[in-house]
Parts: sequence; structure tokens; C-alpha cells
Amino acid sequence: MSSEPQYPLHDAQRRRLLGALGAAGLCALTPWERALAQKGAWPERPINYVVPFPPGGLTDVAARQVGKALSDAERWNVVVENKPGGSANIGAAHVSHAAPDGYTWLAITLSHAANATLFAGKAGYDLTRDLTPLAGLASSPIMVVVNAKSSIKNMDDLARAARAKPLSAGSSGNGTPPHLTLALYQKLTGTPLTHVPYKGGAPSLTDLIGGHLDVVFSNYPESLAHVKNGSLRALAITTRKRSKDLPDLPTTAEAGLPDLIVENFTGVLAPAGTPPELIQRIGGAIVKQVSQPAMQQALLQLGFVPQPRGPQEFGAYLKSEVERWAKIIRDANIQVA
Repeated sequence: MSSEPQYPLHDAQRRRLLGALGAAGLCALTPWERALAQKGAWPERPINYVVPFPPGGLTDVAARQVGKALSDAERWNVVVENKPGGSANIGAAHVSHAAPDGYTWLAITLSHAANATLFAGKAGYDLTRDLTPLAGLASSPIMVVVNAKSSIKNMDDLARAARAKPLSAGSSGNGTPPHLTLALYQKLTGTPLTHVPYKGGAPSLTDLIGGHLDVVFSNYPESLAHVKNGSLRALAITTRKRSKDLPDLPTTAEAGLPDLIVENFTGVLAPAGTPPELIQRIGGAIVKQVSQPAMQQALLQLGFVPQPRGPQEFGAYLKSEVERWAKIIRDANIQVA
């Protein structure tokens, strides 16, 4: 006997199934209802939640918190699996080719929206064709930081200094959200900065603290502790509202750059072709858990802004981000090695 818990149908679903079976048999049901009638209630086995980044990163931690919440509240066995590599394309391609049965999910970020253009035709999958939105979880901004001993005090100082002499600007790597933000900043202002890509945000911040870089466009959670302990100075944050952690730090809009708004979002996708009823069920369950006060507090402590979005809302948002960054990437001629 299987040790997996059974999940009873709601009364309305049971009545519809029984009525349809009695009147016309299984042919009268949708594919999703036929699966329920023939195989029992979903899920019957563990759900594979693929994170296309290494363990311990922000996307991984957020996915594990959501998976645990769903396991506790819905009694779903959600198992997080890390498949890093290929600029987050390896894990995404894996999920895109999985069966569309609700048992394989993908954690995505702004990187995937950018990859749709950066790796067009070379990623092993098509983001909008081969995957479908389940839910949006949260976002985190980008923070512009300099060494605490730098003479650069604000964004105006940065522009003036960059025009006076060559400045180096670090990021977590080519095509990453910090690099995209740097490129957008340069496009909006015409400020000359020499981009220095690193393999991750931490090494770039280490070099900035050590005096080997002039400025870093950083993922907010990665640089927050350094700003709080006084080793780095923050110039601005790419949000519409000020951070509660750093209430004196101006937003990019307040610094005279209202179009420099960047949200490094995270959300969940499934393979295209997943039944609409199942998409709504999974997406609704994720949104419910992300909306819980305890989950929202946990995300805030990680440096995220909770943004629970259902399948339709997140799908529209993702589409707009793909289109927005496609234009920025082409205009700035951003390329990956």
C-alpha cells in the first residue's frame, strides 16, 4: 500500500465526476477530470521544484521556504532540486522538456527574462513557448554602492566622477540583473563606466571593499550587510519606495533617474501544456502561502519584497519584463560570452 496521503475531491468536483460518469462516461470529462477519475487525486507523488542556481542563494532559499509551506499546508511533497549552470538555462531547459503534469516546477528570476534575448535560439528552450506561469513570489532591487572611503557621495557625484576620469563598475556577471541595471543606467545617462564582470556578487563586493573597483551595481540582499556595517556606502536603490532597512537611502527616482527601476523578481513556471485547472490549483496554493504573514516576514528578512501573483497576473508581468529587457539589451548591445 502506498504511503502517499490521499487528497479527497471537493464535493462539487465529486458530484460533477459522478454525474458525468453516470451520464456519458469518461469521454464527457476534461482531460484533467479524466486523470482525477482514472488515477486518483493529484498529487500522487513528489513534486520536483527545480532551482537553476547553486544551493544557498536567495532564489534557492525562497524556493525552499515556499516548498516547505506547501508541504505543511497542502500536504504536498515538494522536493527542491538544484540544477545550476549555463546562465540558469540548464535547469530551465530541463523543466521545459518535462511532462506537463504538474510534477515539475521551475524557479525563475529576471535572468530568465533577459536570457530570452541574450540566448535567443541557443538556450535549449523558449521561455514563452515552452513554459507557462504558475505564480510570482517576490522581488529584490539593485543597490548602487561604493567604498565607504570614496569621495562619491550620491548618484550626481558618480556621474561627475565618471566624466572626469575612467571608473570601473563591477557586477555579478555578464547578463545578470546587476549588469543589466548598469547598462540601463549608462543608456539613460550616457555615463562612461568600464564594466568588470565577476562570477557572482560576493567577489565584486570584496574587490570594492578592497579598493579595486570604483562602484558596484549589486543585488540588494548581497550588499545590505556591508552597508549596515559601514564598509560600503549606498548611493541609491532601484525601487519606487525607500527601503525600510535603509530609510535614509534615496530611490533612483529621487536621485533623478525615474526610469532606473529594476526588480530582480522570482517566480514559478511549469512546462507548457500543463492543464489549466492544475495551473490554477497550484498557482492559487502558492499565492496563498506567499500571502501569509509569516512567509512575508521571512521574505522581507532575506531582502525580498513579497509580490504574490497568480498565473494570469504573473504571466502578464513576465511578458512585459521580457519585452522591456529585450529593448534595453539591444539598445545597449549587451552580449554574453
